[in-house]
Amino acid sequence: MGLDKRVAGADEALEKAGVADGATIMMGGFGLCGIPENLIAAIIRRGTKDLTVISNNAGVDEFGIGLLLRTRQVRKMISTYVGENKLFESQFLSGELEVELVPQGTFAERMRAGGAGIPAFFTPTGVGTVVADGKEIRRFGDREYVLEQALRADFSFVKAYHGDPWGNLVYRKTARNFNPVMATAGKVVIAEVEKVVPVGSLDADHVVTPAVYVDYIFQGEKYEKRIEQRTTRP
Repeated sequence: MGLDKRVAGADEALEKAGVADGATIMMGGFGLCGIPENLIAAIIRRGTKDLTVISNNAGVDEFGIGLLLRTRQVRKMISTYVGENKLFESQFLSGELEVELVPQGTFAERMRAGGAGIPAFFTPTGVGTVVADGKEIRRFGDREYVLEQALRADFSFVKAYHGDPWGNLVYRKTARNFNPVMATAGKVVIAEVEKVVPVGSLDADHVVTPAVYVDYIFQGEKYEKRIEQRTTRP
């Protein structure tokens, strides 16, 4: 028998995991798709502060990680794209928020490397730009490469479509972006899912994140699933 990792909800998950001030947290999702909405709300309720958040983007002003920026709970963001958040921009320009911008492919590979136990790797992305400032440059063949360090976190908050009590996870479409690699690169992984299904009901070929990576799992509620940029015909 496997270990039942279910908890009642986001608040219990944070309490049992020991999420505290100053933590580094990976938060899954792409835009507003596949983000850990319930865990973000629970962090706000707890008032946990001085966080370093590793996420593809910073949500929007009134949703996602943007809510944590509004409550001034984030000290540093490690991200790839933040163009939809005016609050992020103002906090960065004022010096209130520390920011590390990373090319998107490098961002994904830094987390994948962290989950695989690889401390660093060379990539051509960013050579000759500010991304490479202060980093080792080495030539392989006829091309220069910059050394990038792996990313790890104290906690990973991932959002999946379905999961079982043991923690096996299945993602849906765009929500699969970044969540799987983050699930391998956090010391403690909390998964919120749209539905917890019985053990054995998931097709093993469809499981993307195996249970071995997940420490806590709960069924979320009231997912808004907002659309970041709504485009319609005239």
